[in-house]
Amino acid sequence: MIRIVYRSEIFQENDMWVGFCPDLDVSSFGDTPKEAQDSLKEAVEAFLDGCREIGNLDEVLTESGYVQKTGIWQLRERISEIEATVA
Repeated sequence: MIRIVYRSEIFQENDMWVGFCPDLDVSSFGDTPKEAQDSLKEAVEAFLDGCREIGNLDEVLTESGYVQKTGIWQLRERISEIEATVA
């Protein structure tokens, strides 16, 4: 079993709620924010299981910005996060 801390974003798109993990580029949906969050968790688990099955889990997580600390995969610490507009 893998232990991972991941970011999730929940937003409404038309009449559905979307759950999105930007660091792994995994998304799912539901009829409510809670359903979208639960569905996203299942989608992340399925994605990680698939990576483990083909043998590239560590590589995928490292390339996605994760580091393993005390047995838990966590996003590396961000010094800052900036939103910018490009014209």
